[in-house]
Amino acid sequence: MKIPQNAVFYMEVNGKQLNKKVNWEKFNPFLKEITKDKGKNKKASWNDYSKTGVKYDATQYHYATMNDSVKSYNTHFTLESPEKFQEFINSIKKKGQEVTQKNNYSYVDIDNDVFVAWSGNRAVLSLISYEKPYKWDDIADADSAAVVVDTAAIAIDSAYAEEVKPFDYKEEIQYLKDDIKYLKESIKDNNAEILKLQKDIKYLEKHHKYPEEKKEPEITEAIKDSTYKPNVEVLPPPISQDDYYEEEEYEVDSAYQKEMDSLNIERFKIVKKFAENSFDQYFSSNGELSVTKDMLSFRDSNSDVFIYADYGKIVNEGIYGKLPASFNFTGLLGKIYNSNTSYNLYFDKDKVRLVNNYQHKDSEMQKSISDVYKGKKNKKLAALINDKSVGYYVMNVNGSKYFDMMYGLLKNSEETEYQKEMELMMETMKIVLDEEAITKIAPGNGIFVLNELKSKNVEYTDYDYDDDYNEKEVKKTKDVMVPDFTFAFATENENYWKRVLNVLTSNKAFAKNFSKNGEFYTFKDEKNKNGYVDQLFFTVKEGIVYVTTSKDNINTSNQSEISKQWMKDSSKYPLSGRLNIQKLLIGLDKEFKSKSERKTLDLLRKNVGEVYFKTEAKGGNIQTEMNYNIKNSSENSLMYFFDLFDEIYKISESEKPSKTL
Repeated sequence: MKIPQNAVFYMEVNGKQLNKKVNWEKFNPFLKEITKDKGKNKKASWNDYSKTGVKYDATQYHYATMNDSVKSYNTHFTLESPEKFQEFINSIKKKGQEVTQKNNYSYVDIDNDVFVAWSGNRAVLSLISYEKPYKWDDIADADSAAVVVDTAAIAIDSAYAEEVKPFDYKEEIQYLKDDIKYLKESIKDNNAEILKLQKDIKYLEKHHKYPEEKKEPEITEAIKDSTYKPNVEVLPPPISQDDYYEEEEYEVDSAYQKEMDSLNIERFKIVKKFAENSFDQYFSSNGELSVTKDMLSFRDSNSDVFIYADYGKIVNEGIYGKLPASFNFTGLLGKIYNSNTSYNLYFDKDKVRLVNNYQHKDSEMQKSISDVYKGKKNKKLAALINDKSVGYYVMNVNGSKYFDMMYGLLKNSEETEYQKEMELMMETMKIVLDEEAITKIAPGNGIFVLNELKSKNVEYTDYDYDDDYNEKEVKKTKDVMVPDFTFAFATENENYWKRVLNVLTSNKAFAKNFSKNGEFYTFKDEKNKNGYVDQLFFTVKEGIVYVTTSKDNINTSNQSEISKQWMKDSSKYPLSGRLNIQKLLIGLDKEFKSKSERKTLDLLRKNVGEVYFKTEAKGGNIQTEMNYNIKNSSENSLMYFFDLFDEIYKISESEKPSKTL
């Protein structure tokens, strides 16, 4: 079976490795807790998710498809025990819903758009949604087409077309019986809601208000002895049923509901047919999925999870696919997103590792992008890195190659109506702009360092109200966290930036906020003194332009061994960065107010780790590796996330009010 041509997403889950990393003794009770039924007359939740009949140590295959009317997500997996799996399905499917037996497989709809099929040791889960395509060029007919599903127009979809089968009256009878069941359920639910609304109408007509809610007794003073009785508000007598009912009842208007039910049933028939077509194709094959080479070009067989995404199709056929042709979003955007993007995810013992590979489908365009990532290094900027900082982001790219990349994207972008004008504009820009001079102003080396988050007491205006609801302004203060940061970038034309800063201090309009003191230029906004950032310092020296919240930030101090290693990495890669989430949360301490928020914050402080990433041009693609180092005693990084979420869930549950007296 081949992956459909309109597939925009593909994923392989390495069950052989992942199953060894899952602690079912922890995972199973947690799943039972979060999926338990809390309502009355509900079926009991599945009691053992480790024994659903699914072979967890086998590879799972996932893929998603998308066109103008149908979106689907499909999962192919292996069964260890078909009997146990069917028992699991019976526990979660609709009440009264029967399993449909086909020639070589069985299937059931566990929801209106969710279908499960199985045969032997193979099983498929499909989520399918259908929306009738909206015709922008024929808006006059849209109002009627939006309500009534034209089955003749949508029954044949190019992505799902199949040979017409002979009419089977037995199958049609079963369809009609299913329709009757669905309509009866809908009528029952809607009649109950209509009855409730009728009660409210009758009560409002008689009393001109809604029934009063029963209030709890209110104690107006301290209890002195056992004979004391608190003052209790006198309540009206119980409401009689006569307040709700009269001899004449409103007629149930079911015309709209019938139309909606008919529409939903018709839509269900459509997605059901699509599901059957897909199941027929898969269970008639040998069970192997044929995947195109471009999807698997960056797959690592040692990764726990491999993902491929075609962002070009997702954006142009999904997000912008339904827009009218006159908008023409698919030209430039189509070229930007026309790429193969893959991810390899690893749950290691002490960290989670994600490796992303990006490769443009146009080799010339990919070469232009790769050239951008081949910039010079700058050790002066790297010297701003220190191990006490919350995080940093470093960029060492070739600024001059940005022009070539942008020219390549804009040229031949299929904007056919103005193609000649676009190409002429590109040539004119090349002539007018002095690329060398521009890149000397900012060659492409920069750094942002978040040193810390500091507490600042600010004043704000609140409003109080007296007993007569008269408004009164009240000045209050509160502590907010403000960032202490440094942004710096290299330049080969210091005089240009000094002239810019001098203009800001000499111009009448800007001089109100800009001033010069020695080698520093200061921006201060008195009107925004209660804001997060009300003062910045600028300076240019030794080929670096600095923007910072504190003058001391640009004075590099002695660095530890770990920060020296970070310096080397930042000089080695075109893009790199680090974020200490633990330090970030300490800085955000005052933003957490409630008891549960404080408990969650304390938990995260103890357990969150550090994120590090690096990006480089490698083997004809752009590769980014991101590491998240864990800091607790979990068996591995997969169970680390489970343990963390489990603790947060327990905190949230403990904060819920108890129903017992």
